[in-house]
Amino acid sequence: MASSNSLLSEEQFLCPICLDVFTRPVSTPCGHNFCMSCITSYWDDIPVSQCPVCKETFERRPDLKVNTFISELASQFMTLQVDAHIWSTDQHQARCGAAVLCDFCTDTQREAVNSCLECLTSYCDVHLEPHHRAAGLKTHTLVEPLASLEDRICKEHTRLLTLFCRKDKVLLCDVCASLCHVNHDVVPVQRAYEEKKALLGDTEASVQQMIQERLQKVRAMKESVKQSNTETKDVIANSVQDLTALISEIQKSQTELVKVIEEKQKAAEEQADGFISSMEREITELQRTTMKLRELKQTEDQLCFLQSFPNSSILPHTMDLSTFSFNRQVEIHHIRKTLNKSMSQLRMLLNKMTTEIQQFSDGTDVSNDATLRYVQQYEVDIVLDPDTAHRRLILSNDRKQVRYSSDSGLRRNLNPNMFTTHLAVLGQRGFSSRRFYFEVFVGGKTEWNLGVAKASIQRRGALVRSPHCGLWAIMFQKDKFVTFCSPEVPVALGKVERVGVFVDYDGGQVSFYDVQTATLIYSFTECVFTEELHPYFNPCDNEFGSNLGPMIIVPVSRTV
Repeated sequence: MASSNSLLSEEQFLCPICLDVFTRPVSTPCGHNFCMSCITSYWDDIPVSQCPVCKETFERRPDLKVNTFISELASQFMTLQVDAHIWSTDQHQARCGAAVLCDFCTDTQREAVNSCLECLTSYCDVHLEPHHRAAGLKTHTLVEPLASLEDRICKEHTRLLTLFCRKDKVLLCDVCASLCHVNHDVVPVQRAYEEKKALLGDTEASVQQMIQERLQKVRAMKESVKQSNTETKDVIANSVQDLTALISEIQKSQTELVKVIEEKQKAAEEQADGFISSMEREITELQRTTMKLRELKQTEDQLCFLQSFPNSSILPHTMDLSTFSFNRQVEIHHIRKTLNKSMSQLRMLLNKMTTEIQQFSDGTDVSNDATLRYVQQYEVDIVLDPDTAHRRLILSNDRKQVRYSSDSGLRRNLNPNMFTTHLAVLGQRGFSSRRFYFEVFVGGKTEWNLGVAKASIQRRGALVRSPHCGLWAIMFQKDKFVTFCSPEVPVALGKVERVGVFVDYDGGQVSFYDVQTATLIYSFTECVFTEELHPYFNPCDNEFGSNLGPMIIVPVSRTV
């Protein structure tokens, strides 16, 4: 087992079940790691799939895959442990003569008292005697007993390897150093060992940081998948509900339409039947009148004819046919035309919806407008913090605007939280989780700097422009965009009037959008946030002219 001061902590590579270094490590959904065989056997012996460490229960047994990253780390750790063990054993034996045995003893090996650099052999006091007596052996170099003597001796000069060349990265004896490495950076082995050991410590710290970054990414991805799953279910439920309601409305309209048309037809038929009955009665009455008129016409007796001639009108009372009309066909034609127009509009909407569904299925629905609308839903209210504002900046009364003024510094006292070199001001509210979005109107400004900064960002003096300065911002200069951390690398060309800033804290992303065209300007990805983030505003000076206008924080729904 490794000692407590190992470069890599052994506890990090131990399975909580078997308490040994991982074999085919796997990660459970709750984030704990086990040997594949250990967690499988554990779950086989219990009725539910539960984490042995945190006791989180899973509805279904997770489909675990070998975590290749942890597996490789465990393998490298074991290699380092073996190498360290060999090195420490040799070191101990080199310091303690009792641990080195005589190479000449045949029965019971005695402890060596010296090692010969020429013979590359260790001797006990008995077998060392010829080196004190024989003339040819007296010239040999004797040193304290050393284990693995062959590996410690220069093959060319038969001298101890006591030096290390930093340039060529090789072990040297004093002769090698004086002959072939005169102008090289040569240091004692002990110093080189300590430096390499420190380097391993730095490497371990980097590895640990990489592990934490990836674990954070995994957690963020799991959270994103979980949220996506919830939102997907909501979208499906709402869509099904809306479409079901729409179908119900269409069916209701269909029923109402059929009912109205049938009622209209029935009323028209009743009206026609009434008219026909009236006409038939009038026809019958007119036929009687015709018979009476014929009889009267056949009367030859003048006196009798005059006496029989009716005093009132001869014609019976009848309807005025000009007051009645039956235009059912016109009405039906109008209904058909109206319905066809409505159906055509409805079909257009259905075709549009079908097209959008197909685009979504093909992956072509991730349009700029849809993306911008998505991030805008995370809008937050931002106001500026006057305590952080540079002395040459002027804030509006509502703390929604900031602009540069060459003489404004005369009217403000120095504050320990303010920027002293950068013409910057922070948003008062900080964010340490989830997502947030805000929009800034920059109008015709020729230079500005906008983004988010960590709460502990350097306020005094110039800020070093590097990826680790704690500022994720874009700068606009005349006609191009650059990132603050990489000022020589252009990220976009052109000009914008309104900028949207979206931050996914847990996802490690900061994105900037041209709101008017709904296009992405630039995104910082794979960021690691460890503290609160504050909106960062820098209206810059008037170096290029036409830059005295303010930067204005505006709501999503308002136009300037």
